[in-house]
Amino acid sequence: MTSGIEGKVVAITGASSGIGEATALLLAERGAKVVLAARRSDRIEALAARITGAGGAAVAVVTDVKRRADLSRLVATARERYGKLDVLVSNAGISPISALDDLRVEDWEAMVDVNVKGVLYGIAEALPVFREQGSGHFVHTLSTAGLRIVPTMSVYAGTKNAVRAISEGLRQEAGESLRVTTVSPGYTRTGLADSITDPDARSAIQDGMDKIAMPPDAIARAIAFAIEQPAGVDVGEIVVRPTAQS
Repeated sequence: MTSGIEGKVVAITGASSGIGEATALLLAERGAKVVLAARRSDRIEALAARITGAGGAAVAVVTDVKRRADLSRLVATARERYGKLDVLVSNAGISPISALDDLRVEDWEAMVDVNVKGVLYGIAEALPVFREQGSGHFVHTLSTAGLRIVPTMSVYAGTKNAVRAISEGLRQEAGESLRVTTVSPGYTRTGLADSITDPDARSAIQDGMDKIAMPPDAIARAIAFAIEQPAGVDVGEIVVRPTAQS
């Protein structure tokens, strides 16, 4: 019996590590053709080689989601290499959290550029393709930080809730042929803390990760669950958090 993933073409941003890497490996193992997008060419090229070496199908496309042209090239590469694009997983994100009093405005702008505009650029490039095909699936990685607002995370949570609102609007506009899924991970072992410029905030987040974080393949399995559903079934929102997380 084949899965609902086999043969699908899936582009994944933020694929060089963490949730993106785990998702690429799992989907490729289940028969998807994966298009790997990230800024670090060495990481995604090595991942593509690992997948193809195991008998899977993968191609790496250096992508900075802050540049719409890069998302255009990503979608075009998927279509040129594999003839279509079935799923766009917008997973790239940064979290340079800090107290608002610190006025780290450049960090705020960076989060908006990557976490919000990066998703919008993906929609702008993939939506016309999905309309033309008569099918397609957007998967957007959010965060439980948007569900429980805490100090230092207000801007980060704001970007994630912006994408939550955009995703819901997209779902309602999508009609019967397109699907939209949001996945909100709790503490997950990723490199997200590396983007935090405030040392105290970075230490606090890393401490939480060290104590209770889930492996990234927990989120990969949630994404796979949404993708493998029959065409008429839209998994709208998934929240996955460690049992120890409040």
